[in-house]
Amino acid sequence: MTTLTLSIGGMTCNHCTASVKAALLRLPGVASAEVSLEHKQAEVRYDETSVDRERMREAIEAIGFEVV
Repeated sequence: MTTLTLSIGGMTCNHCTASVKAALLRLPGVASAEVSLEHKQAEVRYDETSVDRERMREAIEAIGFEVV
């Protein structure tokens, strides 16, 4: 497993963090995702043979947030 921290723009509330977490957890290969509103970040544990940073970015941006 690999851990990656993504900086995320556009989150303003706990509903936003829950949406980002759910989007990440739907991706095959993502084992866990902890999303912080305070730090505007997501820490993701994932299997690098199943998913990559670009796919995570696409999933987050598809729900209206930005990976910066």
